[in-house]
Amino acid sequence: MQQTSKQYDAVIEKCRSLYINKLKDYGSAWRILRLPSLTDQIFIKAQRIRQLQENITRKVDEGEVSEFVGIVNYSVMALIQLENGVAEQPDLSAEEAIQLYDKHVAITKKLMEDKNHDYGEAWRDMRVSSLTDLILQKLLRVKQIEDNKGKTIVSEGIDANYQDIINYAVFALVHLKES
Repeated sequence: MQQTSKQYDAVIEKCRSLYINKLKDYGSAWRILRLPSLTDQIFIKAQRIRQLQENITRKVDEGEVSEFVGIVNYSVMALIQLENGVAEQPDLSAEEAIQLYDKHVAITKKLMEDKNHDYGEAWRDMRVSSLTDLILQKLLRVKQIEDNKGKTIVSEGIDANYQDIINYAVFALVHLKES
C-alpha cells in the first residue's frame, strides 16, 4: 500500500500543478459555479473519456489523461463549493484556494487509504474503462441527489460521491501511467 500512496501523491501533484497554473491565469473564477454546473462539467469529461475508449478515430488531439486530471480538479472544486457555498464573485486568493484544495485532497486520500485497506487494492485489477463507468455512475447519482435538492433516504451524500470520483480518476491515471 506504500506504493499506492506514492503513486497517489504523484498523480495529485500533477493535478495540483495544473490547478495552481489555472489559478494564476484565471484566479478563482470557478467560485461562481453552482454545484450542478460543476457536476455537468465533470460529466462531460467522463463522457468524453468513454467516447475515447470506444472510438478508434480521434478528431481532437487530447487523450484520457487530461480529462481525468480535469475530473480530479473539478471534483475538488465541487467539494470546496459544498463546504463554502457558491460566491457571487471570485473570492479566494490563490493561497486560500490552494489550502482548500490540499485540505480536500488529504481527506479524500485518507478515505482511499481506508477503503484500499478494506478492499485489498482491488482497483489494481480493474480496467480503466470500468473506472470510467464507475465515475459516470457516481455522477448520475450526484445529479439525482441534486435534483432531489440534496435529500437522500439511505444513500451517501454528494461529498462522498465526489471523493469516490476523485479516487477512481486517480486510479485510472495510475493505470494509464503504468501502461
